[in-house]
Amino acid sequence: MGAFLFIFFFVVSTSGILLGAKKNSNGFILPETTSGTTSNFNQWKSVAQLELIARKTLRDSVASSLSTEIDRIDIRKEKGIVKFLFKEHIYEIQLDGATGNVLSIGQRRSDVIENIHDGSIVDDYLDTGGYFKLIYSVSMGIALLLFTITGFWLWYGPKKLRKSGR
Repeated sequence: MGAFLFIFFFVVSTSGILLGAKKNSNGFILPETTSGTTSNFNQWKSVAQLELIARKTLRDSVASSLSTEIDRIDIRKEKGIVKFLFKEHIYEIQLDGATGNVLSIGQRRSDVIENIHDGSIVDDYLDTGGYFKLIYSVSMGIALLLFTITGFWLWYGPKKLRKSGR
């Protein structure tokens, strides 16, 4: 079973290491989160205004051919910024919430790594509606649990037998 699951464990462990290091990658895996001018929402532009700025920035500063469809908007009140993440590619635009100034344009490679890590990339490719990801995640979790339990027993069992004198 271990030989069969080797490639899957390799993928999960490698992608897990990269995800663990994403905030310490100097912006290569995940863009650094910047800081805006104020965390006071009363001084911020509306989300609609900021969205227009983010879409225009993507078209003008990255590529006009990229989709401007937004997947998520991440508001970091304490940092005074808004991150716009797009649906069909890995770019993010960080804006100052108050001024609308562009603080960062970066690629979120961590999203691709996460999709590899949890099997979403295969699920999306095969269009299985989440079933591949579910089966993959549960199978990997059960296999890791079984290997942990049997590995512990292979270590502890002989010690216990030696103590009992058998």
